[in-house]
Amino acid sequence: MSFYSVELPYRTDAAHYYAMLADLPWAAWLDSGGMARFDILTAAPQRTLVLNDNASHGDPFAMLRSELGERVAPVENIPFAGGALGYWAYDLTRRICLPSGASQDGEPDPGTATVRVPDMAIGFYDWALVLDHQLKTTRLVSHRRYAETNALLPQLLQRLQGNPSLPEGTFRVQGKITSNFTAESYAAAFARVQGYLRSGDCYQVNLAQRFSASATGDALAAYLALRKMSPAPYSAFLNLPQVRILCASPERFLRVRNGSVETRPIKGTRPRGGDAQQDHWLAEELRNHPKDRAENLMIVDLLRNDLGKCCVPGSVRVPELFGVESFSNVHHLVSTVQGKLAEGRDALHALRDCFPGGSVTGAPKIRAMQIIAQLEPDRRGIYCGAIGYAGFDGNMDSNIVIRTIVHSGNQVHCWAGGGIVADSNVAAEYRETLDKASAMLGLLQHYGGEL
Repeated sequence: MSFYSVELPYRTDAAHYYAMLADLPWAAWLDSGGMARFDILTAAPQRTLVLNDNASHGDPFAMLRSELGERVAPVENIPFAGGALGYWAYDLTRRICLPSGASQDGEPDPGTATVRVPDMAIGFYDWALVLDHQLKTTRLVSHRRYAETNALLPQLLQRLQGNPSLPEGTFRVQGKITSNFTAESYAAAFARVQGYLRSGDCYQVNLAQRFSASATGDALAAYLALRKMSPAPYSAFLNLPQVRILCASPERFLRVRNGSVETRPIKGTRPRGGDAQQDHWLAEELRNHPKDRAENLMIVDLLRNDLGKCCVPGSVRVPELFGVESFSNVHHLVSTVQGKLAEGRDALHALRDCFPGGSVTGAPKIRAMQIIAQLEPDRRGIYCGAIGYAGFDGNMDSNIVIRTIVHSGNQVHCWAGGGIVADSNVAAEYRETLDKASAMLGLLQHYGGEL
């Protein structure tokens, strides 16, 4: 069947259109935050694939590939018109990377899953609303893969031409915002990481703390506030039956376009300055600091190795090293790694081979993840996984789930971490987690939380 495309009025802010879809099941918004080219909105998937941590299944990426079926031709200037879209939790690694039950050195893996969310929640959508901020267009598009889509498209078109009202501020955070680390227990975990580094077990470990509070109400209102406080190019809002995900991620994980794959790891952070002069000094200090450059280079090497599993030998390259990107609360040190997928390998092979992103584990990856499982008091759940899509056309884009609030049941959780190396300073690393969490904690305070 021919490709479906209908143009709608262009808007600089996709919130207007998302409000018209928000009451549909599995409504999803991949949000450019005003910093990237595309916003992608969709809802009402024809199929869903949800993997819970207590269920035994086969390879989740093979299951996705089977459901996506035969590839269709990509359409110019349309990143996604249907396919798999949702999240892959960090805890999915327990199926594909880590042995269960014990760490490498025999210590028990606490495995505390206090945030009960699926390891993977993917919808198979057959349409999308794509806002292109470069061409200034809005298009309702579909590959019309499923028979029932033909009846759905006119209904969507009518809905998208309405006048929505954005949600009222019903979101509330009650009581204290607590962390699963105190400053003292963080220092004790930091010391154990240093011991592993000195013994040669690993070169870098990403240690994170989690903040939690009680919350009720409409998480969309909170997301709209978060994206104003902390705009980011790989943001997302997923309203799923099991969980609401409010993501303001600055970091791309993997993008695949016509067989070319790219990842853009972040490693290295400074807070924004109080004035233009101090802000510039902090950015340049980050750009030239030997420790931050060494940390970033470790992760670049890890990702080069990961991409080498699925790319043509010799095609993996680093076109950008140690670039500084500035966001509302922090400066980040960012590099770019690219490669060409090998014959017989696709976007889902790349996702599986590189998952989870090395910038949120450490190096070498498997050992760093075993240490994380020992030292962090709770499982990460969605944090440090990926949100994104794998289209019917074989293309893919995904983020790293950082700067993210997870609303499940009557609880909200958010996390912040940093890479620890041999010459790290415990006070500076602890402060970095607070700098990274500042917008999220500010949001929770705004809605009533006590810090």
